[in-house]
Amino acid sequence: MTATIYPAIDRAWLDVDLEAVRHNVRQLRARAGVPLIVMVKANAYGVGAVMVSRALGVPFDRTPAAPDAPWGLGIASLDEAAELRDAGCRGRILCLTPLLPSELPRAHALGVRPALHRVTDIRAWAAAGQQGGERRPYHLAIDTGMARAGVRWDQVDELGDVLREHPPEGVFTHFHSADEDIDSRDEQDARFVDAMLALGDALPPNVLRHSDNSAGIAGRTRLSPGSLARPGIAVYAGMFSELLGLRPVVHLRARVIDIRDVAPGETVSYGATWTAARPSRIATISAGYADGYRRQLSNRGEVLIGGVRCPVAGRVTMDMIMVDVTDVPCAVGDVATLIGSDGTDTVSAEQVAELADLSPYELLVGLALRVPARPLSLSPS
Repeated sequence: MTATIYPAIDRAWLDVDLEAVRHNVRQLRARAGVPLIVMVKANAYGVGAVMVSRALGVPFDRTPAAPDAPWGLGIASLDEAAELRDAGCRGRILCLTPLLPSELPRAHALGVRPALHRVTDIRAWAAAGQQGGERRPYHLAIDTGMARAGVRWDQVDELGDVLREHPPEGVFTHFHSADEDIDSRDEQDARFVDAMLALGDALPPNVLRHSDNSAGIAGRTRLSPGSLARPGIAVYAGMFSELLGLRPVVHLRARVIDIRDVAPGETVSYGATWTAARPSRIATISAGYADGYRRQLSNRGEVLIGGVRCPVAGRVTMDMIMVDVTDVPCAVGDVATLIGSDGTDTVSAEQVAELADLSPYELLVGLALRVPARPLSLSPS
């Protein structure tokens, strides 16, 4: 990442490297070999759904789609879709979470493609489109082992008639363990194929098929088997960074707000879990677990100050952490990087999640609890 000119923010903020987002999507597109549905649910995993979507060249307002824009955006709630539409987004939006029947009219009004799998919902969706004088697309969800949503792969024949009457634009499934167990992915692949064969001519010949998430893309030695792929966590460099050549996207930064000397034998923070073994200098940094820097990083985490790693000393508190800067030049007002890059070193989201015994998903979505997100400038495409 190029050097950041730090903003005049007194406390803490999140630098979002949008050029890294674009790079990561290019890497994923090349690896998958098919167009992408980029997942921007949960505010783009805490990064910022609107600015990520704009950066990727999705059409907004009167701006046309960029030549390399993703096929569409993936979300999990209609409120997420409404935020994008209110910002001027005109791109395709697919809601992967099942909607209640009462939500279908709103989905129709927002121009959202819902994930459907019940006969009554498919008929209701089709009827809403007919009332508006147009057929609105939807995607058929097939459960191949996740046991979360969709029609079971071995019960799809019950949908044959309604699918012939109201054909889906796409059909998809979701892997439960593609990042851990290739055999389970292969089993789900086979079940997905079986389900489509069972449906036969109930599906249109040009139906869009998609199953690969980030783990599915990363774990294959060949291109994705479908028409589309749906990366999420890898877009934001939360997993598979080294394997896929991804760049860090999020950089959580906070100011040094105090420095004190601690004598040998004295302790730091709640519970007195850190004791100075030598004369030490302790810097207090203005971010804590209310800012997404998890409490599990107590006495485990490392932050960058002037490009040098400094260990967290004592328990992470709600609003502040303390770090050992005994061997590092440091002054009040300096910037600490809790997650991300500073100089030539990077404390990646993957590394921090591992230190905290967390899923990278949990870490990322919690970063924007109260810190402002600041997009870094984009170079021309």
